[in-house]
Order: sequence, then structure tokens, then C-alpha cells
Amino acid sequence: MTERIFNFSAGPAILPLPVLEEAQRDLLELPGVGMSVMEISHRSKTFDEIIQSAESRLRDLLKIPAGYDVLFLQGGASLQFAMVPMNFLSLDSSADYIITGSWGKKAIKEAQKFGTAEFAANMADGGFTRIPAQDELQLNPSAAYVHITANETIEGVEWKTEPETGAVPLVSDASSNILSKPLSVQKYGLIYAGAQKNMGPSGVTVVIIREDLLPRIRDGLATMLDYRTHANNKSVYNTPNTWGIYILNLVCEWLKDKGGLSQMQQENQEKAKLLYDAIDGTDFYRGHADPDSRSMMNVTFRLPSEDLEKRFASEATAAGLDGLKGHRSVGGIRASIYNAFPKAGCEALVEFMRDFEKKNG
Repeated sequence: MTERIFNFSAGPAILPLPVLEEAQRDLLELPGVGMSVMEISHRSKTFDEIIQSAESRLRDLLKIPAGYDVLFLQGGASLQFAMVPMNFLSLDSSADYIITGSWGKKAIKEAQKFGTAEFAANMADGGFTRIPAQDELQLNPSAAYVHITANETIEGVEWKTEPETGAVPLVSDASSNILSKPLSVQKYGLIYAGAQKNMGPSGVTVVIIREDLLPRIRDGLATMLDYRTHANNKSVYNTPNTWGIYILNLVCEWLKDKGGLSQMQQENQEKAKLLYDAIDGTDFYRGHADPDSRSMMNVTFRLPSEDLEKRFASEATAAGLDGLKGHRSVGGIRASIYNAFPKAGCEALVEFMRDFEKKNG
């Protein structure tokens, strides 16, 4: 290829071009340092400034209130599926899980290895097409926490408002929609997110944890799997992903320059509307998620047959629209349009969809 294509991948996903260009310029040596960010010590003054800047910019963008720690970990959201219950579940407690898609299913499966994890709601019977209403939730007021998946990348289902959990801490896997819109952090006890959708490259996981939860962590955990280890050592107990945190810092700077998360939300809504309008405007395409539960980040839809879906994905790739094949577990088509994805790419996909329907409808 001689030019960048439209990358609809669900993750690792598209990064802002200005960020890639700046990283490319500084790849061999950071200005005034003489070394690449991948070569400097994680305990050096240079990296300390980078990680502090990344945390400060995240706090500014998300308006994280005082009383929360921001941790830069590794292992992806999949490790957090285990770390959350490992830290907060005990033999005499339980946790509630609201299951709205495939990643929620994986999360509760891990939790059940460490204690009692109950289904407060399970939307599997409906094919994971919607978010449950508040009165559908069976919440235990004595639960250690309530877990949600803020946005299900596979099914394309997203929470628009947080469930009410009373005094029980709300825990969210926000991997695929964090930084896509303003977030009321104060409603959560813990938020975790892999960076590879909206924040940076794969290999960094951000955890935002309310400080008053740290004393609830049970003793006897492996050092690296205890949130207190990383909170007490400012995320540098061991060598963190220095390159990933550097890129995350640049992405946060890019978002601030764009006008912050409210402006990003407006752009994301416009992009998603282009695709959903194209889907709803014909019987040839059928959206998976119910309209009031549709994801702004992952637009999922079906065609009249699996053969047409395979042809659609293949011809789209040939036309420079890559990554549209649905997840292997559900099939269909999935267009992931994270923050850095350009509106022009959505317009190109809509045009392709119209042409494909004319030829195959």
C-alpha cells in the first residue's frame, strides 16, 4: 500500500495521524534526551514527566475527582476480569454482574473462579441486542460490587446511562468507549480499560479506582495482582509499558486540542448516525442492536445471507475499507469507528453499502 486505508478494526484500532507522526519523529530519540522512549529507564526524570503528564491529562479529560488513583497496568481488560474479583471478592461475599454481551460473559466466568458472582441480569436470551432497564436488574444491596461492560464491541451494545446501584460500588469495563464522551467518574468505584481502542496502542490498561476501596482488598494476594501495589508505587513498581504510556499521553493531548470529550462525543455521534441511517434506510441491511442501545463505537449489522456478508467484507477490504468482518463468534459485519476514525471513512462505507446493495439486492 502507498497510502493509509480506512481501518475499521475493533482493536488494536486506528490511532490519530498527528500522534503517529509525532511518535515517528521522536522514535529514535526524544528531543534533548538522545534516546528513544523505549530505551529510557522507567525511573528516569524523563519518563517520570511522561507518566505524570499522561495521568494529569487523563484526569483533566475525564474530570476525575480527588480521591481516585489512576493506574497504568498491563495484561489488558482480560486480566482485570480476574483482578477485580481477586481483590474484592471473599468467601462470605458475592458480586453482581449485568451481562450485555460476550465480554461480560467472559468477565463473570473469571469472577466465578474466585467467589460467588451472580447474574443481576443476563441479556443472552434476546441475543444481546439491548441494555436492561433498571427495573429488570436483580441487585443485591450487600454485594461487594456491581460489574457492567460499558460497551460491547462484539454485539455493538452500549450503556447510555449508568445503572443505579445504591451504596454498592459500580465497576465498569470501559475498554471500548472510554474517552469517546464525557464520563461521570464519581458514579463508579472502579473503571478499567484496555488502551487499544481509544487511548493508545495495545499493552497498556488504565485502572481508575476510588481510594476508599483499597482498604477492602483482601490480604494474601500475589504482589503484582494487588491494586495497592500499583497505587502505592505510582504504577512503576515494575517496568510499565513505557512506549504505550508515551503514546497515551500524546493521544490525550490530541483530544484536548480537539476540544475535549464533549466535542469528541459530537463527532462520534455524527459518524455513527451516518452508518445507522444507511442501515435503517433499507431492508437489505439489518442492525443487530435495538436503536436505544446502539453503540456509538461499534456498528454491527447483518445482510440477507452469510455468503453476502463474506462477499461484502472481502470486497470492502479490496476497496480500502478494512476490518469490517464481524467477530468470529457472531459473524455479520462490524464497523468500529473509534475517536481517531475519520468521518470520511464512514461516508466511504455508506457509499460502498449503497453500491453493494445495488449489485446484490
